[in-house]
Amino acid sequence: MEQRFACTACGACCHGWLPLTLEDAVAHAGRFPLAMLWTPVRQGAKAFARTAGLGTTVRLRDRKTLAVTIAPTMYIPPSFPCPELAADGRCNIHADKPSRCRTMPFYPYRDEPDQADMLVPRKGWACDTSAAAPVVYRDRRIVDRADFDREHDQLRSQAAILRGYADYALKYMPWLLDGLEKAAAGRGGSVVTSLSSFLTATRRPDAAALAARQEPVLAAFAAKTAGIPDLAEYSRHYVAWGKEMASMARRAAAP
Repeated sequence: MEQRFACTACGACCHGWLPLTLEDAVAHAGRFPLAMLWTPVRQGAKAFARTAGLGTTVRLRDRKTLAVTIAPTMYIPPSFPCPELAADGRCNIHADKPSRCRTMPFYPYRDEPDQADMLVPRKGWACDTSAAAPVVYRDRRIVDRADFDREHDQLRSQAAILRGYADYALKYMPWLLDGLEKAAAGRGGSVVTSLSSFLTATRRPDAAALAARQEPVLAAFAAKTAGIPDLAEYSRHYVAWGKEMASMARRAAAP
Protein backbone atom coordinates (compact mmCIF):
# COMPACT_ATOMS: atom_id res chain seq x y z
CA MET A 1 0.00 0.00 0.00
CA GLU A 2 1.27 3.44 -0.95
CA GLN A 3 -0.22 6.86 -0.29
CA ARG A 4 0.87 10.12 -1.83
CA PHE A 5 0.68 13.60 -0.38
CA ALA A 6 1.99 17.11 -1.00
CA CYS A 7 1.12 20.49 0.48
CA THR A 8 -0.21 23.05 -2.01
CA ALA A 9 0.02 26.02 0.39
CA CYS A 10 -3.76 26.47 0.33
CA GLY A 11 -3.60 27.56 3.99
CA ALA A 12 -6.77 25.66 4.90
CA CYS A 13 -5.14 23.68 7.71
CA CYS A 14 -3.61 26.87 9.17
CA HIS A 15 -6.76 27.89 11.05
CA GLY A 16 -7.95 27.37 14.60
CA TRP A 17 -6.25 25.46 17.40
CA LEU A 18 -2.69 24.26 16.90
CA PRO A 19 -1.29 21.84 19.53
CA LEU A 20 2.35 22.60 20.26
CA THR A 21 5.23 21.01 22.10
CA LEU A 22 6.41 22.86 25.20
CA GLU A 23 9.55 23.80 23.32
CA ASP A 24 7.54 25.40 20.52
CA ALA A 25 5.12 27.10 22.90
CA VAL A 26 8.02 28.83 24.63
CA ALA A 27 9.64 29.77 21.33
CA HIS A 28 6.42 31.30 19.95
CA ALA A 29 4.94 32.83 23.13
CA GLY A 30 5.27 36.28 21.58
CA ARG A 31 3.27 35.24 18.50
CA PHE A 32 0.46 32.89 19.52
CA PRO A 33 -2.19 33.19 22.28
CA LEU A 34 -1.56 30.09 24.37
CA ALA A 35 -3.76 27.78 26.43
CA MET A 36 -3.45 24.26 27.79
CA LEU A 37 -5.67 21.80 25.92
CA TRP A 38 -6.79 18.57 27.64
CA THR A 39 -8.15 15.90 25.30
CA PRO A 40 -9.41 12.61 26.84
CA VAL A 41 -9.35 9.18 25.22
CA ARG A 42 -11.56 6.46 26.64
CA GLN A 43 -10.21 3.12 27.78
CA GLY A 44 -10.43 0.58 24.97
CA ALA A 45 -9.85 3.16 22.23
CA LYS A 46 -7.09 2.43 19.73
CA ALA A 47 -5.05 5.47 20.81
CA PHE A 48 -5.39 4.85 24.56
CA ALA A 49 -1.96 3.35 25.25
CA ARG A 50 -0.02 5.86 23.17
CA THR A 51 -1.98 8.78 24.63
CA ALA A 52 -1.29 7.54 28.16
CA GLY A 53 2.41 7.21 27.38
CA LEU A 54 2.75 10.74 25.99
CA GLY A 55 0.19 12.33 28.31
CA THR A 56 -1.33 11.11 31.55
CA THR A 57 -4.12 8.93 32.92
CA VAL A 58 -7.02 10.14 35.03
CA ARG A 59 -9.23 7.98 37.24
CA LEU A 60 -12.90 8.97 37.10
CA ARG A 61 -15.34 8.72 40.00
CA ASP A 62 -16.83 5.53 38.50
CA ARG A 63 -13.30 4.05 38.58
CA LYS A 64 -12.95 4.11 34.82
CA THR A 65 -9.68 5.49 33.49
CA LEU A 66 -9.09 8.10 30.80
CA ALA A 67 -5.88 8.70 28.90
CA VAL A 68 -5.44 12.44 28.42
CA THR A 69 -3.22 14.51 26.17
CA ILE A 70 -2.20 17.86 27.65
CA ALA A 71 -0.88 20.19 24.99
CA PRO A 72 0.10 23.85 25.05
CA THR A 73 -2.00 25.11 22.18
CA MET A 74 -2.33 28.14 19.95
CA TYR A 75 -5.85 29.02 21.07
CA ILE A 76 -7.70 30.86 18.31
CA PRO A 77 -11.22 30.46 16.87
CA PRO A 78 -11.61 27.93 14.03
CA SER A 79 -12.40 30.77 11.62
CA PHE A 80 -9.17 32.63 12.43
CA PRO A 81 -6.01 32.03 10.39
CA CYS A 82 -2.71 31.48 12.10
CA PRO A 83 -1.14 34.89 12.85
CA GLU A 84 1.80 33.84 10.68
CA LEU A 85 -0.22 32.78 7.64
CA ALA A 86 0.61 35.05 4.72
CA ALA A 87 -1.94 36.25 2.17
CA ASP A 88 -0.58 33.81 -0.43
CA GLY A 89 -1.18 30.84 1.89
CA ARG A 90 2.46 30.43 2.81
CA CYS A 91 4.06 30.54 6.26
CA ASN A 92 5.83 33.70 7.38
CA ILE A 93 8.01 31.66 9.76
CA HIS A 94 8.58 28.62 7.56
CA ALA A 95 12.21 28.20 8.66
CA ASP A 96 11.17 28.36 12.32
CA LYS A 97 7.68 26.89 12.23
CA PRO A 98 6.46 24.56 15.02
CA SER A 99 7.01 20.81 14.92
CA ARG A 100 3.26 20.24 14.56
CA CYS A 101 3.32 22.12 11.25
CA ARG A 102 6.39 20.25 10.02
CA THR A 103 4.93 16.83 10.80
CA MET A 104 1.56 17.45 9.15
CA PRO A 105 -0.40 15.55 8.02
CA PHE A 106 1.04 12.83 10.27
CA TYR A 107 0.14 12.87 13.96
CA PRO A 108 2.49 11.39 16.60
CA TYR A 109 -0.28 10.77 19.14
CA ARG A 110 -1.24 7.89 16.84
CA ASP A 111 0.84 4.78 16.29
CA GLU A 112 2.68 4.78 12.99
CA PRO A 113 0.58 1.97 11.40
CA ASP A 114 -2.58 4.00 12.16
CA GLN A 115 -1.81 7.09 10.05
CA ALA A 116 -3.53 6.27 6.73
CA ASP A 117 -6.65 8.38 7.22
CA MET A 118 -4.56 11.41 8.23
CA LEU A 119 -3.55 11.58 4.55
CA VAL A 120 -7.14 12.05 3.37
CA PRO A 121 -7.70 15.82 2.91
CA ARG A 122 -10.53 17.30 4.95
CA LYS A 123 -13.38 19.11 3.24
CA GLY A 124 -12.10 22.35 1.75
CA TRP A 125 -8.42 21.36 1.87
CA ALA A 126 -6.52 21.41 -1.43
CA CYS A 127 -3.79 18.90 -0.55
CA ASP A 128 -2.30 17.06 -3.54
CA THR A 129 -2.84 13.30 -3.30
CA SER A 130 -2.52 12.67 -7.03
CA ALA A 131 -0.06 10.41 -8.81
CA ALA A 132 2.19 13.47 -9.21
CA ALA A 133 2.63 13.83 -5.42
CA PRO A 134 5.45 11.97 -3.67
CA VAL A 135 4.85 8.71 -1.82
CA VAL A 136 4.87 9.54 1.89
CA TYR A 137 3.37 6.38 3.42
CA ARG A 138 4.15 2.84 2.33
CA ASP A 139 3.06 -0.43 3.95
CA ARG A 140 1.85 1.48 7.02
CA ARG A 141 5.23 3.13 7.50
CA ILE A 142 6.16 6.80 7.11
CA VAL A 143 8.69 7.16 4.30
CA ASP A 144 10.49 10.28 5.56
CA ARG A 145 10.05 10.08 9.30
CA ALA A 146 12.52 12.69 10.59
CA ASP A 147 9.88 15.31 11.50
CA PHE A 148 7.52 12.69 12.94
CA ASP A 149 10.27 11.27 15.15
CA ARG A 150 11.42 14.74 16.23
CA GLU A 151 7.95 15.76 17.37
CA HIS A 152 7.36 12.41 19.06
CA ASP A 153 10.67 12.70 20.93
CA GLN A 154 9.74 16.21 22.10
CA LEU A 155 6.37 14.95 23.34
CA ARG A 156 7.97 12.03 25.14
CA SER A 157 10.61 14.21 26.81
CA GLN A 158 7.99 16.65 28.17
CA ALA A 159 5.57 14.01 29.44
CA ALA A 160 6.85 14.00 33.04
CA ILE A 161 6.45 17.79 33.29
CA LEU A 162 2.87 17.61 32.02
CA ARG A 163 2.01 14.78 34.42
CA GLY A 164 3.19 16.93 37.29
CA TYR A 165 1.00 19.73 35.99
CA ALA A 166 -1.96 17.33 35.72
CA ASP A 167 -1.57 16.32 39.37
CA TYR A 168 -1.54 19.99 40.39
CA ALA A 169 -4.48 20.98 38.21
CA LEU A 170 -6.70 18.10 39.27
CA LYS A 171 -6.00 18.92 42.92
CA TYR A 172 -6.61 22.67 42.75
CA MET A 173 -9.18 22.80 39.92
CA PRO A 174 -11.74 20.11 40.85
CA TRP A 175 -14.06 21.20 38.03
CA LEU A 176 -11.49 19.84 35.58
CA LEU A 177 -12.42 16.22 36.31
CA ASP A 178 -16.06 16.91 35.48
CA GLY A 179 -15.02 18.63 32.28
CA LEU A 180 -12.89 15.69 31.18
CA GLU A 181 -15.66 13.24 31.96
CA LYS A 182 -18.15 15.24 29.87
CA ALA A 183 -15.63 15.61 27.03
CA ALA A 184 -14.98 11.87 27.02
CA ALA A 185 -18.70 11.17 26.85
CA GLY A 186 -18.98 13.16 23.63
CA ARG A 187 -16.97 12.86 20.43
CA GLY A 188 -13.69 14.72 20.22
CA GLY A 189 -14.31 17.02 23.16
CA SER A 190 -11.56 18.90 24.98
CA VAL A 191 -11.13 21.07 28.08
CA VAL A 192 -9.13 24.30 28.10
CA THR A 193 -7.12 25.69 31.01
CA SER A 194 -4.90 28.76 31.23
CA LEU A 195 -1.18 28.93 30.57
CA SER A 196 -0.83 30.73 33.90
CA SER A 197 -2.01 27.61 35.74
CA PHE A 198 0.78 25.66 34.05
CA LEU A 199 3.41 28.29 34.84
CA THR A 200 2.26 28.40 38.48
CA ALA A 201 2.29 24.62 38.84
CA THR A 202 5.69 24.08 37.26
CA ARG A 203 7.39 27.15 38.76
CA ARG A 204 9.34 27.78 35.59
CA PRO A 205 12.22 30.22 36.11
CA ASP A 206 11.27 31.96 32.85
CA ALA A 207 7.60 32.36 33.85
CA ALA A 208 7.79 36.16 34.12
CA ALA A 209 9.43 36.50 30.71
CA LEU A 210 6.83 34.20 29.12
CA ALA A 211 4.02 36.12 30.81
CA ALA A 212 5.41 39.42 29.53
CA ARG A 213 5.50 38.06 25.98
CA GLN A 214 1.99 36.57 26.21
CA GLU A 215 0.16 39.56 27.67
CA PRO A 216 0.21 41.79 24.53
CA VAL A 217 -0.70 38.83 22.31
CA LEU A 218 -3.73 38.06 24.46
CA ALA A 219 -4.67 41.75 24.50
CA ALA A 220 -4.54 41.85 20.70
CA PHE A 221 -6.82 38.82 20.36
CA ALA A 222 -9.17 40.18 23.01
CA ALA A 223 -9.58 43.24 20.79
CA LYS A 224 -10.12 41.09 17.67
CA THR A 225 -12.89 39.07 19.31
CA ALA A 226 -14.57 41.80 21.37
CA GLY A 227 -18.27 42.24 20.69
CA ILE A 228 -18.60 39.15 18.47
CA PRO A 229 -21.30 36.95 20.08
CA ASP A 230 -20.06 33.67 18.59
CA LEU A 231 -16.58 34.36 19.96
CA ALA A 232 -17.63 35.51 23.44
CA GLU A 233 -15.93 32.58 25.18
CA TYR A 234 -12.66 33.26 23.40
CA SER A 235 -12.90 36.93 24.27
CA ARG A 236 -13.53 36.19 27.97
CA HIS A 237 -10.55 33.87 28.07
CA TYR A 238 -8.23 36.34 26.35
CA VAL A 239 -9.22 39.13 28.76
CA ALA A 240 -8.95 36.98 31.90
CA TRP A 241 -5.72 35.31 30.86
CA GLY A 242 -4.21 38.63 29.82
CA LYS A 243 -4.80 39.94 33.34
CA GLU A 244 -3.21 36.83 34.80
CA MET A 245 -0.17 37.21 32.57
CA ALA A 246 0.20 40.90 33.44
CA SER A 247 -0.04 40.11 37.16
CA MET A 248 2.49 37.30 36.88
CA ALA A 249 4.93 39.53 35.05
CA ARG A 250 4.53 42.33 37.62
CA ARG A 251 4.95 40.04 40.62
CA ALA A 252 8.15 38.60 39.25
CA ALA A 253 9.49 42.05 38.43
CA ALA A 254 8.71 43.47 41.89
CA PRO A 255 11.78 44.06 44.14
